[in-house]
Amino acid sequence: MSQSPPPFKSEDGAVYRQNVDRERRGSVAQAPRGLAAWFGGRNTTVGNRIAPVLAGTPIDSDTDDSSSAILNKQIALEENASIKYRTCSWQKTAALLFSEYICLAIMSFPWSYSVLGLVPGLILTVVVALIVLYTSLVLWEFCLRHPEVRDVCDIGQMLFWGKKWAWYATAVMFLLNNTFIQGLHVLVGAKYLNTMTENDSIACRTVSFGIVVMVICWICSLPRTFDGLAKIGTWSAVFTFISVLLATVFSGVMDHPAGYDPVKLGEPIVTAVPVAGTTFVVGLNAFLNISYTFIGQITLPSFIAEMKDPRDFPKALWACTIAEIFVFSIVGAVIYNYTGNQYMTAPAFGSIGNEVFKKVSFSFMIPTLIFLGVLYASVSARFIHFRLFKGTRHIHEHTVTGWLSWAAILLGTWVLAFIIAEVIPFFSSLLSLMSSLFDSFFGFIFWGVAYFRMRKADGFVLARRKNIGGYFEAALNVLIILTGLFFLTAGTYASVQAIVDEFHAGTVGTVFGCASNGL
Repeated sequence: MSQSPPPFKSEDGAVYRQNVDRERRGSVAQAPRGLAAWFGGRNTTVGNRIAPVLAGTPIDSDTDDSSSAILNKQIALEENASIKYRTCSWQKTAALLFSEYICLAIMSFPWSYSVLGLVPGLILTVVVALIVLYTSLVLWEFCLRHPEVRDVCDIGQMLFWGKKWAWYATAVMFLLNNTFIQGLHVLVGAKYLNTMTENDSIACRTVSFGIVVMVICWICSLPRTFDGLAKIGTWSAVFTFISVLLATVFSGVMDHPAGYDPVKLGEPIVTAVPVAGTTFVVGLNAFLNISYTFIGQITLPSFIAEMKDPRDFPKALWACTIAEIFVFSIVGAVIYNYTGNQYMTAPAFGSIGNEVFKKVSFSFMIPTLIFLGVLYASVSARFIHFRLFKGTRHIHEHTVTGWLSWAAILLGTWVLAFIIAEVIPFFSSLLSLMSSLFDSFFGFIFWGVAYFRMRKADGFVLARRKNIGGYFEAALNVLIILTGLFFLTAGTYASVQAIVDEFHAGTVGTVFGCASNGL
């Protein structure tokens, strides 16, 4: 029989304990319940593991594989290290979440509302936000039970019964997703530079600007801990908020949107529901744009892995979700109301009729254009770097080998991102493609499966939970899995078809095209 592990004491002296493998002691651990299940805190109960401790995880003994013991060991190993990773408070984690979610993709909401109609658009915004909040709490619960996981790839292998193919499949999707997001920011960075220098003579401007953005982002990616990135992320979120606020105000005060033509196109039209003739492909792509902006669970395991007290993660999650709902809905609705269906662009900066207003509001987005790509590059680099040098001093110490490999890994991801930006040179369809291919797993399927795996590990299944709440939650997670499968199948079809349609219509640039892609 194992002994109860020593408690982990956070900075405020709170005790972090878990139910230590109660099945060995003849009882059954329960999932987090009550307010702690939704808001975390020092009273959070940690349930049983669903899988053995990952190979190579440092623990104090073969018999004590409890969450608190693993967490204590991680902190002890970093005590005298030059580079410490478990250093983030919930406030710093909230800053990382804000910088991830309060981003450029907000400016795709007006376009989505113009396709879906204002009422369905607003309803879907709230529904998707609440689903992502719930699945993120499931993810958090999983990470509490398995504090050795550092990224979603470890979770993927655990969820699918320790199969190595699951780890490799998750790793491929994980790296592709992050690199696609980096590519999106290279693309929009070049779009910004083109917008600001439209009258200048520059050789092969879009490719040249893409290289410039790539190099700047690579340099900014070099900090090795999220603690350092959180400080930058705070300012990134602030500037993004200013940017979208200015864009919203400018849309309201301008006389007409960009491209205004009362004879050919008429006055801006705003509809409460989709207009007649809206196709399945266009409508689903608009919905995928909304979903993409909310779904960011792929980075959450990495954030939680660097928290001083992981129980506090829901505080950061709730703060960010509430802000998202208000900001996304207000920005999307107001800009759409003043722009209308005929004059809408994605991102919506292009709909601002006054050139000065457009450039001013777009310019405040610069920190986010750089930082969010940097954040995903850092998550990818951690994934590769920690596995290349697992158990060596190159992870926790300032060694030449460690820093050179870190820089080289980052450079490799940014070169791939540049290639993606040049091969897929459009905004809204790229968001939809990423949402359908990757968010189907990382936003839905994984966490529905995680729910059922954890409930089984806790010693009870649906048949033993004869209450309405239990049946409802089980049904909700089945629906979450089915939603992910819908994204993967119908969503991918709609995204690819939209890309084909755009190329046939000639509304996007060419591969490695030199022409300006400015707004």
